[in-house]
Amino acid sequence: MKRALISVSDKTGVVEFAKQISELGFEIISTGGTAKAIMDAGIKVIGISEITGFPECLDGRVKTLHPNIHAGLLAIRSNPEHMKQLKELNVDTIDLVVVNLYPFKQTILKDNVELEEAIENIDIGGPTMIRAAAKNYQDVAVIVDPKDYDKVIEELKAKGEVSKETKFYLASKVFEHTASYDTLIANYLRKQRGAEDFPETLSLTFEKVQDMRYGENPHQKAAFYKEIGKNTGCLSSAIQLHGKELSFNNINDTNGALELLKEFDEPTVVACKHANPCGVGSADNIYDAYMSAYKADPVSIFGGIVVANREIDERTAEEMNKIFIEIIVAPSYTEKALEILKQKKNLRILQLDHISVKQPKGSYDLKKVAGGLLVQEVDNVLLPEEELKVVTKRQPTEKEMEDLLFAWKVVKYAKSNGIAIAKDKQSLGIGPGQVNRIWACKQAIEHCIEQIGEEALKGAALASDAFFPFSDCVEAAAKAGITAIIQPGGSVRDQESIDACDQYGIAMIFTGMRHFRH
Repeated sequence: MKRALISVSDKTGVVEFAKQISELGFEIISTGGTAKAIMDAGIKVIGISEITGFPECLDGRVKTLHPNIHAGLLAIRSNPEHMKQLKELNVDTIDLVVVNLYPFKQTILKDNVELEEAIENIDIGGPTMIRAAAKNYQDVAVIVDPKDYDKVIEELKAKGEVSKETKFYLASKVFEHTASYDTLIANYLRKQRGAEDFPETLSLTFEKVQDMRYGENPHQKAAFYKEIGKNTGCLSSAIQLHGKELSFNNINDTNGALELLKEFDEPTVVACKHANPCGVGSADNIYDAYMSAYKADPVSIFGGIVVANREIDERTAEEMNKIFIEIIVAPSYTEKALEILKQKKNLRILQLDHISVKQPKGSYDLKKVAGGLLVQEVDNVLLPEEELKVVTKRQPTEKEMEDLLFAWKVVKYAKSNGIAIAKDKQSLGIGPGQVNRIWACKQAIEHCIEQIGEEALKGAALASDAFFPFSDCVEAAAKAGITAIIQPGGSVRDQESIDACDQYGIAMIFTGMRHFRH
């Protein structure tokens, strides 16, 4: 008679599975709550202690850690010496293992969980059993995912055994499962001890949210994974209320828009295209903020992504519906606003609670390169703790200072080399991703002239994500009528830019902090 060992924390479908394999002639060994659930269904179960000849002990910490279990799992059936030893030791083989592990993930995701509780939910016997079974996959089928119950039952009914191909598939899932499980434990303990250095070996684990139709381009396969944890304010925790599923580019671009939005406390709307901001507006209410963002670049917002940090009302929804927008993300929508927006069949509407919450300290920013991985802390600092340094003869006015800080927030999220121009809580021109800074500067100025008008630049503020290598950007700004500049400083030619500002009466601030974004 074939034997199955069943011991699961996630009992989804396990009783029905046990019933079916019992009817197929399997003898069932089980432990604790799993044994009780199966017995309560009228299915015969052999307790683990009957197999080991040793009682469960240490509050259940030791149950299956015994040679009578592991010899039965690891014996190679085609090896005569192995089978001879089993007979001499009076150990029977185990042919099917159904085990999923203590709920460590669910435990650490609870509010205010104590370290001791987390430790108690680190499984020892479970991983040992499933790894042993997976190592001996040619003879033992091992299930860690209830989704695989039906596949195994179908093969047992059709062939009387689980195929070698399926056993290999199940074995590979075991090591994916234990790798993720151990990574969760390692990273949790690392956080508990407050480690801030980068580990010698880096293990990360993510859960798949969805397979995608394709990646950046139709010939590339893709999937979306989310971090395991409390992803407050992240796109992975958003609820989609309407529209087609998000694409690879949708997710990447929306993430960039959300990161910029989190820099603002007042009602703000960010429009984004290809992961670059194209229009940003703040106001006393979300309608005016949207109109400001829209008017900043009515061309680029077409087919773009719009994110807002306040509830979308009917009036705002009506304006949004006048153009083609790919995605709208907001913390909430009025009933009437949703009704209006849902008139667009393909418009993706997402609700994201706590939309303004930033990533916590210690979060990683990852960039995959061929043969390696670049890892850094997330850039979640806007300005240095030290006071900003006015380096020109003229001090910025209070109004200019407000515009400078607005532009600084925007340029932080533009691809480098990046320039952002702003006035009256509105972006006027953004020059992202240029190979030299003067091109980015000219692009931002020309953009404003074309989309809004030359007059808007008079008295505006300009921000640069990194220092000016020459004074040419100051010259271009002065010619456009810009009166205030904010930049990191640090160039060997800083004085040339300072002198040019003094010549034209421009106020300039050095932050001492750059925001490259590649």
